[in-house]
Amino acid sequence: MNALRRENRAGLDYMEAATELLQRIRRTHPTAGLYEAADLQWWWGQRSRPTDELPQLFWFDESGQPVAAVILTVGGAATQLDPILPPGASPELVAVVIGSGLAHANELGFDTISLEVDPADEALRAALVGHGLAIEEGGIVESWLAVENRPPVSPLPAGYRLTSRAEAGTRPHHMISVERDHPDPEARLRQTSLYRGDLDLVVYDSKDCVAAYGLFWHDPTSGTGLVEPMRTEDAHQRRGLARHVLTAGVHLLAAAGAARIKICFDPDNPASSNLYLDVGFQPHRVTINFSGPTVASGVGVKGSQAPLTSTDSKPL
Repeated sequence: MNALRRENRAGLDYMEAATELLQRIRRTHPTAGLYEAADLQWWWGQRSRPTDELPQLFWFDESGQPVAAVILTVGGAATQLDPILPPGASPELVAVVIGSGLAHANELGFDTISLEVDPADEALRAALVGHGLAIEEGGIVESWLAVENRPPVSPLPAGYRLTSRAEAGTRPHHMISVERDHPDPEARLRQTSLYRGDLDLVVYDSKDCVAAYGLFWHDPTSGTGLVEPMRTEDAHQRRGLARHVLTAGVHLLAAAGAARIKICFDPDNPASSNLYLDVGFQPHRVTINFSGPTVASGVGVKGSQAPLTSTDSKPL
């Protein structure tokens, strides 16, 4: 029985290790876990964050492969603490990872955290409640589309043209927005291993203004596609632009080799949910949110120093 090695990674080193771990999980199970490697890569590409260069917690097996992790990500006023665990992780492994993650966040100066949770993950829910965290309102719908069930590409309305970032030349990136805190994502997107300019789609209007866009991620290691983000600018909504971008992107992902494609949406956003479901995405689960202090009153960090062994969970 070999003990797992705990190690900190920061910057692009943590992104590389997290990508490898999430790809291993996805190869093991088609839907286990809440995140794709591309999710974390999008967070990195979206903008710089105070947590980019902070040490992130990982556990590695004797062969040097990542087995589990806890990722801290500052997003606006909130700080996420996301455990990444293998399918079928034992309650003991979950307890150690959560205890270690909360203690680590507290040591770094974060008093409160939030995270999304699969409601079916009883071990994770129990660990969070045991540390004083509580369910709060919110959650997203995770949905999937098998590429063989994709619809045809919908028509593009007159006066618009679809292109990709790979074809856009030197013009500013279409996602630049002070309002949405996207100062200029292109340089950071190109630091990630899964970003592809030919899958970064944008619709321009007749005046060459950005009307809509969608970023499509293909993970060749897991055969998974991800759509994140999508947006139609206010002046161009209800014209079928989002459907055109989505259906065109789905076909590009299929051509790239993706077998299944994921998209997530807010259940309180009927425009998004109606579009995605009409295109053929099937809801898989609705997450729940937990939040609370990193060290609750009267609650220590039980389990955070317990040893982990390579037999605590199923091999990836």
